Amino acid sequence: MTDERITVPEAERVARRLELSVTRRLDGLLRGDYLGVLPGPGWEVGEARSYVPGDDVRRIDWSLTARTDEIQVRDTIVERELEATIAIDLSPSVAFGTALYEKRDLSLAAAAAVGFLATTSGGRLGAVVLEPAGDVIVPPRGGRAHVIGVIRKLAELRPVDGSGRCDLALGLRSVGRVARRRGLVCVISDFLDSGCWARELRALSQRHEVLAVEVLDPRELELPDVGEVAFVDPASGERMNVATADRGLREKYAVAAASQREEIAGAIVGAGASHLRLRTDRDWVRDIVDFVALRRRVAANGRGPAA
Repeated sequence: MTDERITVPEAERVARRLELSVTRRLDGLLRGDYLGVLPGPGWEVGEARSYVPGDDVRRIDWSLTARTDEIQVRDTIVERELEATIAIDLSPSVAFGTALYEKRDLSLAAAAAVGFLATTSGGRLGAVVLEPAGDVIVPPRGGRAHVIGVIRKLAELRPVDGSGRCDLALGLRSVGRVARRRGLVCVISDFLDSGCWARELRALSQRHEVLAVEVLDPRELELPDVGEVAFVDPASGERMNVATADRGLREKYAVAAASQREEIAGAIVGAGASHLRLRTDRDWVRDIVDFVALRRRVAANGRGPAA
């Protein structure tokens, strides 16, 4: 972990390295009938048909239903051009990692994957960077050079320890104002903000296909027995000495952590967003591939996209 912001050449190298990871390991595996990382139903209105159990009630055409005395839904057509907006949380808490990466590295990787895949078929990418000092907005544009520029910008904006907290709910409200066209919104965060972000996520889901990428480290789930350890809150700077040799304490920590993650997952799915969890001790490429493959299988079976 570091307080120093990386230089422009270093940020450029990060962007190029992520481009290679995505194009070599993801692009060939995920390219198919869908335009982006989320195989969704699209938004362009298509033909009407009778409602069947399992259909999205938001697709019901009430005017046509009133005229036919039978519930009718409107199928939608996937748009030819996808506009994706990345909302990436750079709170001090993401500058943490005890395994293969920091959580911030996973955030950049997820942003790169969504950016390159969304623009493969002529789509456009925009970004809203959530920082304690205020949001940084990157207007949507198309093309590989633009995606590399966005990733380079994200790499330059490192979280700084003890610099305060991001208001995730407020940041998501900004995303709603930036993403004016219906499309894909990808929210990348550890979701540790205790604010009312679920309500804002639900508001985004009513208009967009929303993917919530949760980044976490294994030490956030359980404590190892390593004696007495000084823990520091990266946002407030508050210190606390913890005796990790205490088995009871470790067990209570694991139970509380599991409960917290279940609550986060429930809030995301309850808001109508898809949920992808990336861990610093796992292969993020494989996790993204498995996630998209599962969604495509579910969509192909006619049950709609999976959460």
